[in-house]
Amino acid sequence: MIVKLKYLTFIGFLSLEQRAMQLIFISLAFVMMALSTAVMGERADRDQPIHLEADHATVEDYKRKGDFRTSIFTGNVVLTQGTLVIRADKVIMKEDPIGYRYATAYGDLVSFRQKRDGVDEYIEAWSKRVEYDDKTDKIELFGKARLKRGGDEVEGDYISYDIARDFFQVKGKLQPNNEVDSDRRVRAVIQPRTKQADEESQN
Repeated sequence: MIVKLKYLTFIGFLSLEQRAMQLIFISLAFVMMALSTAVMGERADRDQPIHLEADHATVEDYKRKGDFRTSIFTGNVVLTQGTLVIRADKVIMKEDPIGYRYATAYGDLVSFRQKRDGVDEYIEAWSKRVEYDDKTDKIELFGKARLKRGGDEVEGDYISYDIARDFFQVKGKLQPNNEVDSDRRVRAVIQPRTKQADEESQN
């Protein structure tokens, strides 16, 4: 990023008041440059390419099925996009004509990890199946789902996590009579906010 500052060459001919205003302008320019760089760094995951590692990949990698290109990876699969990392036994990746990707990960315990935007903290999650939508920037966890964010932790049969809005929804396991299975109820541990965090949020 390049910041061009006008009239910097002639600062020696300005009055004290004009010099002060010039220095304020220069300082603000560099502050804005630093802030914009920080924001780009935190939100860069979605713009990063998706990398996949696995023991095996099928020949469907370059075959078109309808409007989607399908790739299947099996054996110690690791999907990486910036700070986002998914580990699974099997991943099916589909790509639409526009270039958006949709990944479904399977395993005894699929794991997901990504750095939260703007804070030095990670979201971690585990489930039997994970679906990642690159277009909507959402993660869905199915079967024995568990999500941890800082000191907070939730468990349920289904968890939906909106990465862009940093918002998640949890559901328990329903029986045929639409009652929640007592063994699959939603469980949560919510840590209390500190007084300092409350004061900072109010400011």
